[in-house]
Amino acid sequence: MKSAARSFLAALGFAATTALAQTAWDMPTPYPAANFHTENIQQFVNDVATATGGKLKITVHPGGSLFKANEIKRAVQGGQAQIGEILLSGYANEDPVFGADGVPFLATSYPEAKKLWQAQRPVLEAKLARQGLKVLFSVPWPPQGIFSKNPINSAADLKGVKWRAYSPQTSRIAELVGAQPVTIQAAELSQALATGAVGAFMTSGATGYDSKVWEQVKNFYDVQAWLPKNAVLVSQKAFDALDKATQDALLKAAAAAEERGWKLSEEKTKFYLAELAKNGMNVATPSPQLKADLQKVGETMIGEWLKSAGADGQAILDAYRKK
Repeated sequence: MKSAARSFLAALGFAATTALAQTAWDMPTPYPAANFHTENIQQFVNDVATATGGKLKITVHPGGSLFKANEIKRAVQGGQAQIGEILLSGYANEDPVFGADGVPFLATSYPEAKKLWQAQRPVLEAKLARQGLKVLFSVPWPPQGIFSKNPINSAADLKGVKWRAYSPQTSRIAELVGAQPVTIQAAELSQALATGAVGAFMTSGATGYDSKVWEQVKNFYDVQAWLPKNAVLVSQKAFDALDKATQDALLKAAAAAEERGWKLSEEKTKFYLAELAKNGMNVATPSPQLKADLQKVGETMIGEWLKSAGADGQAILDAYRKK
């Protein structure tokens, strides 16, 4: 009996020690579980658990179920969650540095977007460090293109066209090419196209695929205007509380997640564009004239961004153009 009691107490003590040794983190994300960003994060979390032998357990809360998209950064800053995912350009009003990847026609391909991230990251890390946050990794969304009911060979073809705007950037693009910006939410897009309220708009192939825009629009121009990025941030305090081996495992898994996520984003882009073509859309690269016209729009908007971003913006741009 005494032996059994001793064994029970030993087992209880072992369980308690194991429980104490395990660190549990909550990770809110804004997107559904089936979204490729969330799937990549789940793989990252699994890699961390495996590498640490279950010592660090991260629970993913997708779809804004724990905190809404615009609450996640504050939740990690305030210690309500230890780690979380944000859309970087969603915080451009807080500081223009967050919106570097939302500047149209600055980085118009995956290699350029990667260079821009390498230039943006040190400046962003310095700002976030002052807020008690650390960047683990970043993954881009598919690039933005132009959907149009009528063929477009130059910016002149957009003059007077009703242009669906969903952000300050897309409204400004409309102004610069002489189109008429019309604010239309994604949920209202199909109806707006059907009634003629919109003749052209800019978004990713993913949104075009999800909205089945081929039912009303036949042209897609792969101008790759910008590639917005998500970033996974961790509380510096929570990170510092980990032992060195666990920190190293976390950083290694993060580096793998970034590399995997960029490849996945590019693969998804190809899939979406192939699906648009399969459903009867004319998927085209922009003509040299359209490309040149949009480049001028980009130069104007880069200048406007630099004014608001100041020295930090100039540092990012200089580093981007050197690489």
